[in-house]
Amino acid sequence: MAKEKQVFYCKECGNEFSRWMGQCPSCKAWNSFVEEKVTKTRTNKTVSVSDRPRATSIKNISSSEETRISTRIKELDRVLGGGIVKGSLVLVGGDPGIGKSTLLLEMCRNLVTDEVKVLYVSGEESTSQIKSRAVRLGITPGSPEEERLLILSDNDMDNIESQMENLETEVVIIDSIQTIEAASVESAPGTVSQVREVTARLLQIAKQQDIAIFIVGHVTKEGTVAGPRTLEHMVDSVLYFEGDDSGGFRLLRANKNRFGSTNEIGVFNMTDSGLEEVTNPSEFFLNGRPENSSGSSVVCIVEGTRAMLVEIQALCTDSNFSMPRRTSVGLDYNRVGLLTAVLEKRGGISLSGCDCYVNVAGGLKINDPSTDLGVVCAVASSFRDRAIDSKTVIVGEIGLAGEVRGIRNISQRLKEAAKLGYTKAIVPKSNYNKELEKLGVDIIYVSTIRDALDKI
Repeated sequence: MAKEKQVFYCKECGNEFSRWMGQCPSCKAWNSFVEEKVTKTRTNKTVSVSDRPRATSIKNISSSEETRISTRIKELDRVLGGGIVKGSLVLVGGDPGIGKSTLLLEMCRNLVTDEVKVLYVSGEESTSQIKSRAVRLGITPGSPEEERLLILSDNDMDNIESQMENLETEVVIIDSIQTIEAASVESAPGTVSQVREVTARLLQIAKQQDIAIFIVGHVTKEGTVAGPRTLEHMVDSVLYFEGDDSGGFRLLRANKNRFGSTNEIGVFNMTDSGLEEVTNPSEFFLNGRPENSSGSSVVCIVEGTRAMLVEIQALCTDSNFSMPRRTSVGLDYNRVGLLTAVLEKRGGISLSGCDCYVNVAGGLKINDPSTDLGVVCAVASSFRDRAIDSKTVIVGEIGLAGEVRGIRNISQRLKEAAKLGYTKAIVPKSNYNKELEKLGVDIIYVSTIRDALDKI
């Protein structure tokens, strides 16, 4: 007879405990426990010694390159590391309505066109809803491609596993993992135990049957995938789809990738007919930039193998409060506070009576320290109410002593600037290289923050 018990799971590490605690003894996370009632059934399954896997010398193991399937979406292939790897389990997370299902359905459209058999499993939508969305995204009704795209609206893990075995599909989409339920665990779908059990079974199927499986994960209000943290450890790749709801652009990032780099990003534009690839992100993010306006500077960041030009905007106004405000959007708040302090101490600009607002145009989030000099120059430009030359790109990291430190990939950054018509660049003196003069950009080398402020 099945026995029901009450347990507490840690959302961070997934460990099970018999009582609630404020701090998890395993991972030391605070307030991470969730309560569940679980019914476990005993099984008398035994495995003979001969059927158990045995350790093998690495010398006797043959290795080969991963077999990849192109999605014909270059931005998605870039983030995945060159395409879909057979036998991989990929988690796709993002805010509601950001475009996760749209991206995966567009991927299915391209795969079936290339004669790849795909199974799309949805626990949230009916088959007719998926069909109407697929037609809107370009799948022609009655075409041969339709026969290779199989739709299943169900949340029973046993039936899904049976369908995957019988249909012999190469790629499977699970939308979403929080709606799938395994009969072996007597708890509601989306709970820690259910998500962990379903993911473990999907991982086993992917490795044994050499099927590429994509699972969609809901996110919490903190921006992390709902369910146990172990979910991200179990899968091969974790992709996050992010963007500004008010804008059309979307960014696809890889937070984890066992088959490629985690530094690559994919840029998309949401339109009425679905997601469109942005092949020139620099031009996209600089679109609409005002001419001869103070408080605006252009920096060049590097994401993976791609260099992109981005506009930094700053606004300095007289403060009406005893403590001036410091606000940043798209940049780390503490980093902006540090840079304004360096600007005041080392640059000789008094900001103690000013509110400072710093923004990355387009809603992009930047963690590249090479934007430090661009942020400082934008703030100084707004404070002086003097515009920076519109054809100037500024790159460099700033230290607490006011020095401008060297950055990586300087040649790649300047090539991108020259391609878009920028004629002048302010760069760290430590990045001096005679070969950079061949790029056709007038390069100004600076060693301190005061040198940079004198050049803008």
